[in-house]
Amino acid sequence: QLQLVESGGGLVQPGGSLRLSCAASGHTLGFYAIGWFRQAPGKEREGVSCISNSGGTTNYADSVKGRFTISRDNAKNTVYLQMNSLKPEDTAVYYCATPGLFRICVRNINEYGYWGQGTQVTVSS
Repeated sequence: QLQLVESGGGLVQPGGSLRLSCAASGHTLGFYAIGWFRQAPGKEREGVSCISNSGGTTNYADSVKGRFTISRDNAKNTVYLQMNSLKPEDTAVYYCATPGLFRICVRNINEYGYWGQGTQVTVSS
């Protein structure tokens, strides 16, 4: 059973940076596209970014383009989300997820069947 575990969240001031990690156990992460999602209080979960299993294809929500960078190190079985120039509106619980073995990144959040437990990111002065 694939298990995803996020880490790296915390409290940061506006304009600051954080790097989130999504580590996998039980399976080789290189076979999976990985998406990052976030959910703020009172709001629906939304897609932030996604990376193909090889790392050759990435995509981003308009709200984070130019500020966030997704990457992966398949040798370490880990996907990263580097978040720069953070804003208060980036405050949310961040989750990583995958649509499944050998599947590509998809827009429909309901296609993502495997989720981590989430990590809290709070941007506040």
